Amino acid sequence: MVVHVEEIPENAPLPTGEHESDYETTSSVSSLSDLEDDQDIFNETIYDRLIALKDIVPPATRISVYTKYEKSKGIFFKVLNGVGTLGWVISTSALLIGLPLALAIEDEGRIVQQEREMQMQTAGQQQLLGGPQGQSNQQAVLPPGF
Repeated sequence: MVVHVEEIPENAPLPTGEHESDYETTSSVSSLSDLEDDQDIFNETIYDRLIALKDIVPPATRISVYTKYEKSKGIFFKVLNGVGTLGWVISTSALLIGLPLALAIEDEGRIVQQEREMQMQTAGQQQLLGGPQGQSNQQAVLPPGF
């Protein structure tokens, strides 16, 4: 059993003995198919169009594009991983080094402020007690132990 396939053009007359349906005309059939085609175009998504390109683009080109895509994706994720690691290193270093340093600087500023207040108090007490006016206040400026 062998099957023969023949292509029959649309404009070719029907072979004798075959008749079209009495209820359909060629103009109504073609206009309905045109409407359906238009509806399909409006309902077609980008994904559907990309899938349709599969038949147009040769397999070698598809493989080439896919391998380039995979390489690009791999490089992107490696860079993203490196940036994340770098961010983690910087943030933890800032917390381990910067935070204690900031606290030490703040503490030093507080101690300097307390020393100034103590110097101002001793200077005020000397003025109230009527201490000698001719002496310089350099002794009060020097920290204890010098």
